[in-house]
Amino acid sequence: MAFEPFIQFVRGLQGKVNTSGMGGNQGLSFQQIAFLRQIHRDLHQEDKLTVPLEELGVVVFDIETTGFYPEQGDEIISLGAVKMKGGIIRENDIFYSLVFCNNKIPESIQNLTGISGVDLQNAPPLSDVLVRFFEFAKGNPLVAHHANHEKAFMQAASWKQFRTPFKHRVIDTSFLYRLVEPNLQLTRLEDLCEYHDIPVTNRHHALGDAVLTAKLWSIYIQKIQQLGCCTLRDVYNRLANL
Repeated sequence: MAFEPFIQFVRGLQGKVNTSGMGGNQGLSFQQIAFLRQIHRDLHQEDKLTVPLEELGVVVFDIETTGFYPEQGDEIISLGAVKMKGGIIRENDIFYSLVFCNNKIPESIQNLTGISGVDLQNAPPLSDVLVRFFEFAKGNPLVAHHANHEKAFMQAASWKQFRTPFKHRVIDTSFLYRLVEPNLQLTRLEDLCEYHDIPVTNRHHALGDAVLTAKLWSIYIQKIQQLGCCTLRDVYNRLANL
């Protein structure tokens, strides 16, 4: 979406934003609208591909959902994130929120995440959570473990809530460990953590999984630099040559 059409769009957002089941519409404040406009501008202007990896700021995030298919109505029910610079985890710079959901939470998801429908009844709507998360992340790239799940839900949510594409760069942790340890036959987050002697705690909690992913990212950022990759562009070029 071009910048000018985006401005026209956000000007029409106030009072028209879906709240994913709240039984009505809830407007964004002028501050929120201005922020979304600024984020869109920043994402077009800032190129993180050439920032040295030891200086690269990223936001490592994770979501919990009611299922695997946003196009079939599955929803985000929690979102957690932690900021990093290079390989340093900023443990006090975190984001976490449950998300309102009026639909029944599958029993399997309740057992996996510990989140019940009752927990979500007083949670903020998805539109509010996304605006606060985008404010937290600003123009930084996002990192997720096997990011297709997160990316699909964030794309669907951004379009449903704001009628605008999801613009953040999302970096998959597998981009790094496929280069560093191409013969390693591990993919699950807990297995990779155990392999690297990272205690597995708060698994299947959005913030807990974000922190575990951040610890993996910290290890692999150092290893990828030892291979001679100094920037994300170097990483992408190596991946393209696999």
